Amino acid sequence: MKSTLSTLSIKSTKSILSIECYLKSVDRQRSTQAMMRTMIRILLTAAGTYLAYAVLVFFLQRSMIFPHSVIPPYTDPIRPEGAEILSIQTGTDSVETWFIPADAAFSGPCPAVIFAHGNAELIDFWPQYLKPLSTNGIHLLLVEYPGYGRTSGKPSQKSITRAFAAAYDQLIARKTVDPGRIIFFGRSIGGGIVCSLAEERPAAGLVLLSTFTSIRAFAPRYGLFPFMIRDPMNNIGLLQKYPGPVLILHGQHDELIPFTHAAALASAGRNAKLVAYPCGHNDCPPDWHLFWKDVFAFLRENGMMKSSEP
Repeated sequence: MKSTLSTLSIKSTKSILSIECYLKSVDRQRSTQAMMRTMIRILLTAAGTYLAYAVLVFFLQRSMIFPHSVIPPYTDPIRPEGAEILSIQTGTDSVETWFIPADAAFSGPCPAVIFAHGNAELIDFWPQYLKPLSTNGIHLLLVEYPGYGRTSGKPSQKSITRAFAAAYDQLIARKTVDPGRIIFFGRSIGGGIVCSLAEERPAAGLVLLSTFTSIRAFAPRYGLFPFMIRDPMNNIGLLQKYPGPVLILHGQHDELIPFTHAAALASAGRNAKLVAYPCGHNDCPPDWHLFWKDVFAFLRENGMMKSSEP
């Protein structure tokens, strides 16, 4: 009898232990399931937040790349003496251009520079800095970006390149311009514009000041994937196939476009020269006299300025 009771007691204890193990197992499963549901909710919330951010940046990125709305148009700009103010129609856009001729002392067809400014600038800002071009026998064409200043339209890589291509076509039609010596010069985002223009029109040479490899290279900085960039401006891709000479000038301490971009561009170019300055982005070049010395030496070395020209 005692043996039977002992056996029943042991079986009962095992049953209770089995039930307790089962209940603990159920509790663990429920806990795991609850944890997984919480993790899924967190992941879905994070994914939804990122998606909302990515969509917002996708549609607002052009206002970040081309902050034209913050630049007040000068209704009465200070135009250089002798400058021709022209309007070019490109579809529905009316693009303002300034043609500043080489000094009268230079006869015959002269070389010409097409200049593209930075993203928070206007053509109004540049004649004083670019005056050495005309005094050294080089025509200058300033082209405003659509949506900037007194130019209508909306800025994008496509619309700006279209405006520059139309301006180029008018420029080479001038008898005073040597069509074989057209130089594209771009600063900062303007470097992306002239590289894009070089895909459309021939250039005797490129001058890139404080320019990047591509806008897509900056996508990770903002938590984006490269394919999300609407205006890629693949400058490094252009230089890999561009046959002409390229002068790259860049600040060693550039806080917006690191110097590594300039080094990569120089390595990609078939015939590229890199000049480094001890400066950042907005104070580049630190010495305009030295800058022009470097630029004119480059132009002479590559036949874009005659040796007889100052």
